[in-house]
Formats: sequence, C-alpha cells, structure tokens
Amino acid sequence: MSVKSKVKSATKAVVRAITPQANGPQHTDILDTLKEEHDEVKSLLGELQDAHSGSQRKALVHKIKLALIPHAKAEQKVVYDAVIALRDKDAQVDGYEGYLEHDLAAETLQRLAGISNATSPEHKATAKVLKELLEHHIKEEESSVWGDVKKNFSHQDRTSMNVAFIAAKSRVKVT
Repeated sequence: MSVKSKVKSATKAVVRAITPQANGPQHTDILDTLKEEHDEVKSLLGELQDAHSGSQRKALVHKIKLALIPHAKAEQKVVYDAVIALRDKDAQVDGYEGYLEHDLAAETLQRLAGISNATSPEHKATAKVLKELLEHHIKEEESSVWGDVKKNFSHQDRTSMNVAFIAAKSRVKVT
C-alpha cells in the first residue's frame, strides 16, 4: 500500500470517526467495508511475506483464510451478482472476472494451507503468488467493479448491500 493510499484511508477513517451519524452496517457504504477488509488482507499477506518461523507462517495462513473466504463468498453473492444482473455488458464482464479471480485465490490459498513445511521454498513461493494475485485483484476490483457499483447503485442501495454483505459473511463457515 502506498503512502498516499494509507493517508487517504486514514483520513477517511478519521472523518467517519468524528462525523456525527449513527454507526453500524445499515449506515455504512459497502465500498467502505470492502476497503477495510481489503486493507486487512493485504496487511496479513505482507506479514506472511516477512514471517520466518513455521508456526507464525501457519497462523497467518489461518488468519488469511478466516478473513478471505467469508469476504469472497459474501462479496460474490451481494456485489458481483448485482453487477452481473445489470444490463451493462462491461459491468457483467467485471463481475464474472471477479468470480474467476476469487476461484484462483481460493485454489492458491488451499494449496498454501496444504503445504506442511511452512518454511519451505514451495510455501514461500505459493504465499508470494497468492499475495500478487490478490493485490492485482484488489487493485482491479477497486477501480472496475467499484466504478460499476458507484455508477449503478445509489448510496442507499450501497448501505443496503452492506447489511446484506455482513449477513452473508456471518453465514459462511470456514473449516
């Protein structure tokens, strides 16, 4: 994450914290929730890249799994399905592309979790590929898919989507 995006994210957080309004999912734009979760996953992936001990690396892979799987499944159900339902063919492509990238990330994460020696070159290489894949996906999604969402859904729609997203996430069981 660049310094500029960190400052922008911190500024938004401060503004949200000091702006008098009701807090909670029903008052939060889905894109704000997704941004926070993207930043969390990117941070965990960075920690994994820097981790040296096997136990630390395994714990981080587990944390990534707990954060990523519910996020991806709920995002597909609430955001991608809504974008795919639009009459805009370019937006539909963005939605289907998101599904494909989520599938690739899930496969890579599953492969990473299955490598028993967490300090092996294979584990480190797989972690690096997962990080690169997700960073690419997040960057593309935050421009393309989010552009589709901003263009086609009102703020009210996006807060309703946030409520549905939180509910969908809570129903996902991670093993």
